[in-house]
Amino acid sequence: MNCVGIGARNFTAMTVSFCPAGTRGLIPSFKKEPSFFRYGAFCSNKHSLLQVRATAGSESYVGVAVKEDFADEEDYVKGGGSELLFVQMQRNKIMEKQSKLADKLRPIGDDILDLVVIGCGPAGLALAAESAKLGLKVGLVGPDLPFTNNYGVWEDEFKDLGLEGCIEHVWQDTIVYLDDESEPIMFGRAYGRVCRDLLHEELLRRCVESGVSYLCSRVESIVEGSNGHSLIACEHGINISSRLATVASGAASGKLLQYEVGGPKVCVQTAYGVEVEVENYPYDPNLMVFMDYRDYTKQKVPCLEAEYPTFLYAMAMSPTKIFFEETCLASKDAMPFDLLKKKLFSRLNTLGIRIVKTYEEEWSWIPVGGSLPNTEQKNLAFGAAASMVHPATGYSVVRSLSEAPKYATVIAKILKQGHSNASLSHQISNQNISMQAWNTLWPQERKRQRAFFLFGLALLVQMDIEGMRTFFATFFRLPTWMWQGFLGSSLSSVDLMLFALYMFVIAPNSLRSRLVKHLLSDPTGATMLKTYLTVNLNSFPRT
Repeated sequence: MNCVGIGARNFTAMTVSFCPAGTRGLIPSFKKEPSFFRYGAFCSNKHSLLQVRATAGSESYVGVAVKEDFADEEDYVKGGGSELLFVQMQRNKIMEKQSKLADKLRPIGDDILDLVVIGCGPAGLALAAESAKLGLKVGLVGPDLPFTNNYGVWEDEFKDLGLEGCIEHVWQDTIVYLDDESEPIMFGRAYGRVCRDLLHEELLRRCVESGVSYLCSRVESIVEGSNGHSLIACEHGINISSRLATVASGAASGKLLQYEVGGPKVCVQTAYGVEVEVENYPYDPNLMVFMDYRDYTKQKVPCLEAEYPTFLYAMAMSPTKIFFEETCLASKDAMPFDLLKKKLFSRLNTLGIRIVKTYEEEWSWIPVGGSLPNTEQKNLAFGAAASMVHPATGYSVVRSLSEAPKYATVIAKILKQGHSNASLSHQISNQNISMQAWNTLWPQERKRQRAFFLFGLALLVQMDIEGMRTFFATFFRLPTWMWQGFLGSSLSSVDLMLFALYMFVIAPNSLRSRLVKHLLSDPTGATMLKTYLTVNLNSFPRT
């Protein structure tokens, strides 16, 4: 389930393309299989392969993925790692109500484009539409994949984007359960589930109206031509010439982008969800269950799933039609989907919830943290490819949609300046274009904020279930503007320091000592302090 707070999911992090052995996509299996999931790795003499057979509803699928299609091990982890085929199965769901891009957008011609956007998720569609609306000749390139993940948003944030018409259900309040001893926490804030079909059609409509063109193809590479333009090499020998290229093809974009060396290792947020019909629902269907960290198993015997703190996320679409999801907020070693599924059904069984019909299953894989893109490269990035996913929550979609107009404005401005300034060489002009765009996306202030979030992420992945409960009990005692701003990435770097101070003051001694130890011993603590103390020399007037 993709949402924009704790446990957030993001579309663009899963739009990686790879080539399974012998075919693209999943191979339908005509052999009837039992309703469970299993996977195993095996090797051939040429490739490292992963095979998965899975059952979704009444259909059974099998697929094989080739690990070599990723740039490196980090890129492989971002793309799905050991759960690669589940990620692909989610990505390749059939969504009949979503239009094919090629049926709506005109094909890319032979003209030199101003901008090519690579990737057709929400971030890519939004940036392409906003850039074309400003008069740029924009081409969109990427596989024609639907929006397949369910996800939720704070209603007020989507209204601010003018996308309230894409919300299919609203709960006027949200609730959090941490343990059996404490009272549940009410947010006092409306939460909505986005209709993925409506969002897809709305963003596509904006692309059509602004004149975006399209090519359904994977991109193999981006090289700089002799005239300074970017040459986008696609499948089947197709090349597209553009003044600028922006990669919005998801987190696993290492084949098209360079990332900073020596940065933090990427962590992963995983979740397994089901939309089902039930005989009974023990929660209030008028409330959205944002997190339920209570332990229903009461199991004291050590087991593998107990190593990963997880919570339940639940949306009642009606009193009996419910979307349940078991989520591991973040882990250095991703919690496997089969463990998440086992834990979810154990929880539902303990709650006495009887499922009478399954509508859909969902596998969500969200890379969080990791390195920033190298901001000295010519090729630009946006969305998850630009490391815009909130490192501590998995938040991404609303930020990408909200920043698309501003980013498009900067790109349009500097491209038009380049047109009018013929005295600059191609090399200097291109370098200037890229630097201005990267500085807009990742100014020093944004880097300070991200360093703070990475510090928080590194703390969370070290916590057990009791530590998580203590942390969030303290987190939700903060002033509302603080915790809401943290979830929405709206706090300034100064605000975040006040956040940390306030958190330290109200925290129990056990959490205080852990925070101090983490600051002094974890590398993200030193990095955060260094980033905060870095003076942006470009902010001073030159003499």
